[in-house]
Amino acid sequence: MGTAALSEGSKERAPVEDRAEQGRAVRKRVPRSSHGDWAPSPSRRDPVAILEEQSASRIPELVPIRYGRMASSPFAFYRGAAAVMAEDLAAHEHTGITAQICGDAHLLNFGIYKSPERRLVFDLNDFDETLPGPWEWDLKRLVASLVIAGQENGYSHDEIVAITRDTVGAYRTSMTTFATMGNLALWYAHLEVEQLMEAWRSRVAPEFARRADKRTAKFASRDNLQAFQRLTEQTDDGPRFRSQPPLVVRADELPELVGADVAAEARRVLAEYLLSLSEDRRHLASTYRYVDLARKVVGVGSVGTRAWIVLLLGHDENDPLVLQVKQAQESVLERHLGASGFDGHGHRVVTGQRLMQASSDIFLGWYHGYGIDREPRDFYVRQLRDGKGGIDTAAITANQMRVYGEVCAWTLARAHARSGDRVAIAAYCGTSRRLDEALTAFGFAYAEQNARDHAALVAAVADGRIEAVAGV
Repeated sequence: MGTAALSEGSKERAPVEDRAEQGRAVRKRVPRSSHGDWAPSPSRRDPVAILEEQSASRIPELVPIRYGRMASSPFAFYRGAAAVMAEDLAAHEHTGITAQICGDAHLLNFGIYKSPERRLVFDLNDFDETLPGPWEWDLKRLVASLVIAGQENGYSHDEIVAITRDTVGAYRTSMTTFATMGNLALWYAHLEVEQLMEAWRSRVAPEFARRADKRTAKFASRDNLQAFQRLTEQTDDGPRFRSQPPLVVRADELPELVGADVAAEARRVLAEYLLSLSEDRRHLASTYRYVDLARKVVGVGSVGTRAWIVLLLGHDENDPLVLQVKQAQESVLERHLGASGFDGHGHRVVTGQRLMQASSDIFLGWYHGYGIDREPRDFYVRQLRDGKGGIDTAAITANQMRVYGEVCAWTLARAHARSGDRVAIAAYCGTSRRLDEALTAFGFAYAEQNARDHAALVAAVADGRIEAVAGV
């Protein structure tokens, strides 16, 4: 399955007015107001069972860390429960207007990183679950995350209503704008952090703008050299990763790899990954030499999957490159939308990321084959730290969250417009606030469901059904 199939090029060739009429016609089958009528399906599965099902393919000793992180708060649970929400969304009617979707578009999966041109940009930054699907699933996941985060931050009900309503409104109006743009202009559309900061300076308190300026300047300093300094130590054999169990463990210290030629296996995987890069970037990557490998725990929902960090050196020991090689498994959406059709999930992730992001890491690539443990694995590869960072949403005011939600909405709309039928989506959304109000209602209803699911996980830990390790 290739990019042309994902972008639904045949729809792009239809007359604009026909595509708009198709979008408006969907309202008869799925009224915009119906998106607010959410309730759990009578056949809804136990959310803890869904998490346990996912854990079966993960590293057993790391699974309790995942449960511990998810049990810490309703929002932490939500971050790790993309599979639960995918089942909930799939049980209800959707528009059938598809785009390449993130599959996990909560507010912390947007962030800052450096573009290949070395500019700080703001974009979606997590694509583990990406797949072609109904555009509104991403928007619903974003809206519910804003409600849950707002409740944890202590915002009032009216403040959260304003945040979510304006977020949906920003998505809707942004999509209307994108629907009028030429294909190439849309493809070049992006949001640089300086543009984001200008918007914030005009709408938030000066002291917050100053803190945000300072924080983004810190992101600019996050590069391979900083990662090298933080994660390595000097040994008799030169720089090596510093083990910090259980979060960082050198590969040659893992029991399951005792006796394996870790260096040879890592070089084999890296050589095959290089084939997924364009020739110029493949040449650049080949100028680095392999030095060391370690397993590193990342995120919340990803905990327990195999995530490696690789140390490479270029010109000398002051020229490091630290790559993250992260396991890609079946998207939580595939059970409901069908298999991706790619030869591996790493390929699926990378293709989806390149479709949705305005610019991507020059080392972004994939591997499909046998891992260093000689088991069939899929991975995608990117730089570990390249100006990456995010907004501390737990420390901002309701007004600041309102601005942030609108920025995320613009970004999500642009990502969907690049791959889906932006004219049909814009026509479906319309110009009234009907969709804004409906999705706001959905956000509050789903936040209540998420709180019940979080309580179920906490109860499962308390009664010994599952083991959780807190604070790691």
